[in-house]
Amino acid sequence: MSKPRIVLVGGGMAGVRCLEEILKLAPGRFDMTVIGSEIHPNYNRILLSKVLQGDTRVEDITLNSREWFEANGIRLITGETVVQADTKRRRILTDKGRTAEYDYLILATGSLPFMLPIPGAAKQGVTAFRDIEDCRRMIEAAKTCRKAVVIGGGLLGLEAARGLLNLGMEVDVVHLNPYLMERQLDPTASRMLKKELEGQGMRFLLEKSSQEILGSERVTGLKFTDGTQTAADLIVMAVGVRPNVGLAKDSGIETGRGILVNDYMETGTPGVYAVGECAEHRGIVYGLVAPLYEQGKVLAQRICGTASEEEGYQGSILATQLKVSGVEVFSAGDIADTDETESLQHYDGIRGVYRKIWVRGRRITGAVLYGDASEGTKLLGYIKQGADVSVLEEKPAGAAEGAQDAYLCAMADSETVCSCNGVTKGSIVRAVREQGLETFEEVRSCTKASSSCGGCKPLVSALLAYTLANAEGPGAEAESVCGCTDLSREALREAVTAQTWTSAAEAMQALGWRTPDGCADCRPAVRYYAGLGQPAAAEVPAAGRLADGTYAVIPRLYGGQAGAKELRRIAEAMERHGIPRAKLSGDGQLQLLGVPAAKVREVASDLKLPTVVSASGLAVGSVTSCTGLGYDPSAMQDSAGMAAGLEEAVEGLQLPARVRIAVSGSPLHRAETLTRDLGLAGTPDGWEIYVGGSAQAQVKGGQLLCTESSGERAVEIAAAFLQWYREEAYYGETAGEWVDRVGLLPLREGLFHPERRGELVQRLLEERLRAAAAEARHSNKRNEAAVGR
Repeated sequence: MSKPRIVLVGGGMAGVRCLEEILKLAPGRFDMTVIGSEIHPNYNRILLSKVLQGDTRVEDITLNSREWFEANGIRLITGETVVQADTKRRRILTDKGRTAEYDYLILATGSLPFMLPIPGAAKQGVTAFRDIEDCRRMIEAAKTCRKAVVIGGGLLGLEAARGLLNLGMEVDVVHLNPYLMERQLDPTASRMLKKELEGQGMRFLLEKSSQEILGSERVTGLKFTDGTQTAADLIVMAVGVRPNVGLAKDSGIETGRGILVNDYMETGTPGVYAVGECAEHRGIVYGLVAPLYEQGKVLAQRICGTASEEEGYQGSILATQLKVSGVEVFSAGDIADTDETESLQHYDGIRGVYRKIWVRGRRITGAVLYGDASEGTKLLGYIKQGADVSVLEEKPAGAAEGAQDAYLCAMADSETVCSCNGVTKGSIVRAVREQGLETFEEVRSCTKASSSCGGCKPLVSALLAYTLANAEGPGAEAESVCGCTDLSREALREAVTAQTWTSAAEAMQALGWRTPDGCADCRPAVRYYAGLGQPAAAEVPAAGRLADGTYAVIPRLYGGQAGAKELRRIAEAMERHGIPRAKLSGDGQLQLLGVPAAKVREVASDLKLPTVVSASGLAVGSVTSCTGLGYDPSAMQDSAGMAAGLEEAVEGLQLPARVRIAVSGSPLHRAETLTRDLGLAGTPDGWEIYVGGSAQAQVKGGQLLCTESSGERAVEIAAAFLQWYREEAYYGETAGEWVDRVGLLPLREGLFHPERRGELVQRLLEERLRAAAAEARHSNKRNEAAVGR
């Protein structure tokens, strides 16, 4: 039986990354062909500036060699251009007469450099800066030319200018705007950058509009609309790019500025997809590598059939890092100063360091760093999460001696180090330890971190050094849980869950505990592990024993809501049983304090309300919410209803640590959603789900797990997350610590997989049913004993 055929038009970074993702998901399932116009196999276009600057060889920026394509069974055709796509017959034609049939056609035709339509643009000595051939042309020109003019003071233009300086040329940079990189920098950072680059030898002609390129057959200069001019032997146009949509237009595939695609990178033509700089998604064409790789992953999932209908590419937050020798510049998110934004700024003119962070409605929306870009990855994560501004209260990395190590240590394993390739701290640390990596080049080769733009190289290098310096010795042993046993928490969990002991005492006896009853450290841990999969009824149906020996009984008010009937029952029970005090906790739970152990069950029964019960672990308490629709003017979704529904879905779940859950009706996070273990925030289109936050001793912002349009699906994902946490976390490990250990990307992959998510939810329901049955049996035995007495 023949394999489905994939034809990729364009051998660039986005398209080939999509094939890499397909190979991960379905190795050997497809017949793949790649047709590229350039004669080179896939290379890192972002690092062309490094080649021009003389820091890197062309061979070093090759991402996938011809041997790689051959080893993976991919037919690679270079130096040919696809000129026609017959979408009815599903066949393509190249300029050399080659045809290829397809089942899936991926258009990754990239973009074309924009050349100013001014007189003289076709003269010798005028070039773009877009591919390897442009690079070689400029290097060759520098051997005989003395003066270069770069038109364009954006990212690409400045990188080209730096390369030409390295080649020994005099360089003028012409820019239409009053300051450089105006899309990525604010005026202060731009002025600092200009001063630094002038010190390196660049000259700037700002607010200049090019009118004509001078010379007969070859360039001699550039004339401006104000009548002035400058001499030039070489002119490099770096004024932008435009999506390469010619093939799509000629083939009847719908285009706008780019090739129009939906959230799954599908065009309006069956069997035809687009990815990369040629694709237009929700009105935006992306030119940075991180969004293109995200698109490639989504498309791979779609073609392999692993993406559900609710999943897809949602757009990207853009981040830029300037790759010019001796200059650290980082920019991300929305950096526009408006009446709705506020900012935090730090300027050090002596050290040449500048930091500005934009905030809208307490949410971090943008950042610019100059002189020290070490915080870039962390700030990008905050911007993507829409983190609350309170997370910035921590000291910036690099603020004091030893701060770099402190920052690396504080980074979560799931935190992204290389945003271009989605490489996390945890994956780098694991690779270093498990693969015995010792050099930056080995880390880059193994993990792909810093293999694209190279902007994260300092952070990757620092992380490598930190990991090697803090590696465990060969004879290092894991720390035991306590003095009652030599077992570590990992070994304890494995030992107890592997058996079917019915009680903690039985487990401790079988495992050779030094102290028969254990201690306060190990006893609850063993009880919790013994209860995994075999929940038993609580001996005392209460949430916790108090310091004076009495208990707290907590009536379950779903979502923190109560009517007059519920409040009346509570008040009457308090009077009837002489309960001295009711206290509203910080988690939104109404606690009835001072209930003697002998009266706990009677009080719980008399309330005629469900109660929060801790059995083998810690129960999910009240899910707090803001006031919600009708009361909160900013509410976009029914936070109170969602909170109640979510609490009902996870009621009775026993967890290894206290979990705090909140639901906000809007992205303003009025229920402090971002600093909860699990938080849901309403948006105009549905719900954002955050995990791993904390408002305890060290405030920590939650990470955005996903967005969901369906409230029912949001509850399902949240419930599956808690069940997964219950099954795999160590006792005492908070949800945030567990998320950091597991990693956000693996969590997403597991929770987004319908089968995996369904299994988690099913086990949650089964555990609730077993716990209810155990409680019923326990209650019947007590009743029988009471009758006997």
